[in-house]
Amino acid sequence: MVVAGPGGGGGIGGVADMKNLTTQIVTGRWFMVFASLLIMSAAGATYMFALYSPDIKDALGYDQTTLNLLSFFKDVGSNVGVLSGLINEVTPPWVVLSMGAVLNFFGYFMIWLAVTKKITGVQVWHMCLYIFIGANSQSFANTGSLVTCVKNFPESRGSVLGILKGYVGLSGAIITQFFHAFYGDDTKALILLIGWLPAAISFAFLRTIRIMKVIRQPNELKIFYNFLYISLSLAGFLMIVIILEKTLSFTRGEYGGSAAVVILMLFVPLGVVIVEEYKIWNSKRQALNDPSPLKIVTEKPPPSQEIPAPSPPPPSTSSDKKLVTVESSPSTTDNSNVSCWKTAFRPPDRGEDFTILQALFSVDMLILFLATICGIGGTLTAIDNLGQIGTSLGYPKKSISTFVSLVSIWNYLGRVVSGFGSEHVLKKYKFSRPLLFTLTLLLSCVGHLLIAFNVSGGLYVASVIIGFCFGAQWPLLFAIISELFGLKYYSTLYNFGAAASPVGLYLLNVRLTGHLYDKEAGKQLAAKGLIRKHGDALDCVGTECFRLSFIIITAATLFGTFVSLILVHRTRKFYKSDIYKKFREAAEEAETEMAVSGNGVARAETKNG
Repeated sequence: MVVAGPGGGGGIGGVADMKNLTTQIVTGRWFMVFASLLIMSAAGATYMFALYSPDIKDALGYDQTTLNLLSFFKDVGSNVGVLSGLINEVTPPWVVLSMGAVLNFFGYFMIWLAVTKKITGVQVWHMCLYIFIGANSQSFANTGSLVTCVKNFPESRGSVLGILKGYVGLSGAIITQFFHAFYGDDTKALILLIGWLPAAISFAFLRTIRIMKVIRQPNELKIFYNFLYISLSLAGFLMIVIILEKTLSFTRGEYGGSAAVVILMLFVPLGVVIVEEYKIWNSKRQALNDPSPLKIVTEKPPPSQEIPAPSPPPPSTSSDKKLVTVESSPSTTDNSNVSCWKTAFRPPDRGEDFTILQALFSVDMLILFLATICGIGGTLTAIDNLGQIGTSLGYPKKSISTFVSLVSIWNYLGRVVSGFGSEHVLKKYKFSRPLLFTLTLLLSCVGHLLIAFNVSGGLYVASVIIGFCFGAQWPLLFAIISELFGLKYYSTLYNFGAAASPVGLYLLNVRLTGHLYDKEAGKQLAAKGLIRKHGDALDCVGTECFRLSFIIITAATLFGTFVSLILVHRTRKFYKSDIYKKFREAAEEAETEMAVSGNGVARAETKNG
């Protein structure tokens, strides 16, 4: 019979308590989440390509096809993170984060040197390599911090993905404020900023990000909602600043003031972390100082109730031996020696841990990959070409900066809404995430059509819609992968799912949009009787520059929507079941172990007779 006594008081007693509390805070799970939020808030430099791409185009004399080729390598780097995933399978997260920081600084620093003419003789393939290396650091940051957080909070994975990916979405607007405060309007200096800032933050928290034992807290989801409310306040502030920037002319000092407020709001979640870690520390201290500790009493039953010792089994006949051998063979078979290629086409049930090959060859993954190519490939094409779209349609340079910030904020809102919202409707109504993914693809078609037909002021609305849909698709995609294929090899499968994005971008951006843009620009140049000289930028003006491209992108996205519906149909029974049951059971076992080891055993009494 086990009896637990009541707890004691709280409060911080002295220097020793303060030291223990500090240790609890900086080594706790919630401080790790805070560190991940800061890393993610600077990890979205790839979404700012529209701001600095005109500098690359003008400084190096590229046409639109060449610029889109750079954009393609940027997105290959940011989304093809299989290498970082495989490294994360065999090393601690700090190794992945440190590698990402080095890659980030090297890639963007070399681009800055090329654009500012500090190095000469830079070829197109050099720039493709530099931007690939710089952007690939984003996959290392995501793998090192985001994947680690998902593994540490498996039952709240939708909320984890939503809030962390949300900060990635906000990072464009955050870095824009820092850029104006530090460098004014020098967009070339922006390239340098996105080189050193993310690297510095990653190095600061190398030892904080780590895999920890999963212990359920009753208020876990509530804490994530507190982080959400803080991030919504940050997004609201940035939105107000963007509106003011559009109507007023900010001085560098005013930009400095807005950047200071942004920094303050980025550190507000630390207050939530301190409160929660204090509660955990206080409960542990109460358990250790409990005046009536855990007592285990073992009573010896009377002789009449004693259970007799089991008699030895009778000798087995030869047929019995055969039966025992047959029955025990399944449990004694060593599956670890079976080739992974032999099991590649024999996957387990959905929700169990797939091997990497089982997941890659599954029909569900192929469907998800194709839908992502069509959906995210289209929205990313629009985001990467916002600068050229705005210029061709006659918007001023100030408005283009507004488009980038709008995409950033609505990208954030899409991520947190899809992350937290999908978690809520899944648990309460069994509303599947693949269906929500399908709906976001359908909504993005509206944004593409607004660009194609140049509705008056439509680019502002298109920026909002495309930013929201692009942001919403990522947490849904990564949550679906974790739910269908398990968490054992999530580091690698997460990055494989992201690899669909650059495939779609190459087809829809480089081969389609860039080609049609340059074709129309060539027509306009010929109509003026001019011939393009080598090294001159090739620009197009008017609605025709992007109309046909975005009509085709809309058709491709609609195709992706129908493909996604197939996955909705295939997974409908799975999402109607209790998909988090095994994680709850594992967490409850861990809680029991912690309770027993934390309380200890004060005394054991054995009563005889």
